[in-house]
Amino acid sequence: MKKILTYRSLLGVFLVASAFISCEDDLNVDPNEKISETDLLNNPAKATQLVIGVYDKMLDYDMNSFSWIGITSITSDDADKGSTAGDSGADKNKLDNLTFASSDVSFNDVWKARYTGIGRANATLFYLEKLNIDPTLKSRLIGEVKFLRALWYFDLVRCFGGVPIVVNYDVDISDTETILNTAYTRKSKQETYAQIELDLLDAINRLPMKGQYAPTEMGRATKGAAQGLLAKVYLYEEKYVQSFDMAGQVMGSGQYGLLTDYAQVWREAGENGQESIFEVQAISGNGIQSYSYVQEPRGTPDLGWGFNTPSLSLTNSYEPGDLRKDATIMFIPSTLWDGFVAPATLNNPRYNYKAYQSRIAESPFTDREQSAKNLRILKYSDILLIRAEAAYRIGNTSEALAQVNVIRTRAGLPQAVTVTLQSIWNERRWEMAMEHDRWFDLVRTGQALSAMAANGKTFIPGTHEVFPIPQQQITASSNRLQQNPGY
Repeated sequence: MKKILTYRSLLGVFLVASAFISCEDDLNVDPNEKISETDLLNNPAKATQLVIGVYDKMLDYDMNSFSWIGITSITSDDADKGSTAGDSGADKNKLDNLTFASSDVSFNDVWKARYTGIGRANATLFYLEKLNIDPTLKSRLIGEVKFLRALWYFDLVRCFGGVPIVVNYDVDISDTETILNTAYTRKSKQETYAQIELDLLDAINRLPMKGQYAPTEMGRATKGAAQGLLAKVYLYEEKYVQSFDMAGQVMGSGQYGLLTDYAQVWREAGENGQESIFEVQAISGNGIQSYSYVQEPRGTPDLGWGFNTPSLSLTNSYEPGDLRKDATIMFIPSTLWDGFVAPATLNNPRYNYKAYQSRIAESPFTDREQSAKNLRILKYSDILLIRAEAAYRIGNTSEALAQVNVIRTRAGLPQAVTVTLQSIWNERRWEMAMEHDRWFDLVRTGQALSAMAANGKTFIPGTHEVFPIPQQQITASSNRLQQNPGY
């Protein structure tokens, strides 16, 4: 499946240009191989390639690389900016210090990338409905695209609160005022979550189980991926009964389980394995642009930019004997799992081990900015922790304790005899460290103020629960977009 979902589609698609937030005119394909809308509708065999164009956006630098790493990880108490003292990383120093502003590039990258993906999804759904293809395949493809659209709206609502909701493509492109009002009128957080729920519930009804896909198609969105994401969405909405039930659907499906060795989860050997619920697929030469390179060790030898380094706060938080610590944090100097010697001449004392791709024991690559490292978006251990937290919230402490102990056993820790919300949150921190959830977890659980204070940073209640709406987008909207409080 890695080749299917990451290969730049040879099909070019004529997409009507729309005056819509950063939407692209095509699916990022070879401009010499575009075909007309008429040709597309008369060639329904291309439907699958059309959907691949939506997945393909996940590889772009502005989607999951430096800016996303900055606002989801460097902001948190799990990570520091890294690199060198004089290298700001454009705005990563300000993200690290919580002194960011609406003009900073990272916020515009994250906003623009997700609306570009949403624009592709909307266009693809429009054409899929018009194609005369096998109904089962059509339904599945629609489900895949709706899952992706929901994922991107989930990113947006967690970052910015309520955002413009654009789900249509069949519009009169001469009606600029209507288009701009749709594209730049913010909906409430509740309305945004309602749209995410609609897409995921529809996707659940359309998508097959992971095991029903052919091996060559492994990596596509599945029923379990949609259920797992919805369980997480419900947790953020504080719909704990629904979150508990939906996580239980994933757990009861028989499709997933924990890998025996936690250290394998983020290595090539763990890709698309039994713990994988949804990953961004990458291959050498066509990877997630600079994802690993941004985070790998900087210095001598030169492996990367050295950003997003695990903090002392994270390092010192683990219980003695927790196997997740050494699987998450690359300590310098040390000999790495593949035998590579990481010497003291590297600039930082710690790096993100989960972002490391071996030059010795994994797929070879010649372009450091296009490595074959998959990005885990949703994994089974996340679902177990969602189940545990939801269970505790509804008073089912025995189930919460049971799932926490499943996680602790794999981590090499003794079984807990009691469970609290804080103990569940601690397990979540250690299990999901450096995986782009920590900042959002701190905010949604009300821990951000104290956690940032302990890390020497000032979290401003009433402001920092969300990031600023990018000033570039406010300007483009002629001030239709309303800024978040405090920015």
